[in-house]
Amino acid sequence: MSQTAKAEAFRKLHRGAEILVLPNAWDAASAAVMADAGAKAVATSSAAVAWAHGYADGDLMPVDKAVMTVAEVVRVVDVPVTADFEGGYTDDLGKLVENVTRVIEAGAVGINLEDGGRSPELHAAKIEAIRTALGDRLFVNARTDVYLRGLAEGHAAYAETIARAERYRAAGADGIFVPGPADADLIGRLAGEIHLPLNVMAWPGMPAAARLQALGVRRLSSATHPFRLAYAALARAIEAYVRDGDPDALARAAEGAPALQKRFS
Repeated sequence: MSQTAKAEAFRKLHRGAEILVLPNAWDAASAAVMADAGAKAVATSSAAVAWAHGYADGDLMPVDKAVMTVAEVVRVVDVPVTADFEGGYTDDLGKLVENVTRVIEAGAVGINLEDGGRSPELHAAKIEAIRTALGDRLFVNARTDVYLRGLAEGHAAYAETIARAERYRAAGADGIFVPGPADADLIGRLAGEIHLPLNVMAWPGMPAAARLQALGVRRLSSATHPFRLAYAALARAIEAYVRDGDPDALARAAEGAPALQKRFS
């Protein structure tokens, strides 16, 4: 499938009858496992990619590594790939367009772009710059962190999120990502007021996909949960191995692992 075809396929996944359940990978192997498990698209997780390369999350990792990771993921899967691109790894609009162009050239058909602690005015300007320079070559998912960062509380948080979503829609965003809320009533109200496909982040206490779909959500992201799951299992197994030196126990802990040698051959 060509990149253009993948981009259109990715857009259609936000307009289909079913919610897009999107797993977040951090390297080629994790992406391959996710695609082979039936994922209709694969995303990267900026935090997981940063941790896998020994960096903290938050625009601290060199952009080269983010681009390289996307290229490696695209090479091994035949489903659309979207990149969690933090704040674009810069606040300079010209450099931002260069960075996003690079990630498209690596094969991504979409990006998440987060406002974080930045002003909504700057974030809207980033979205507009990307759309002006690159047209419809990618799906721009505008993330607002009002709830995730606790930038406001109660109704003020709701009102600020709706206002930012509308600002980002007007700037050219294709979708709105609101991580943090888990309450079904709140999610339903957000979906009703945000006039673009709503993406939420998997969160403890959140309804499952079918209920989210009924509430109007179009995309559910796993975020860092797959990375945490994998490394939690690794930490437990290695702690036991270092303590006991038991090769059999280590081998048992690895039972059921994907046959990646065969997969990549």
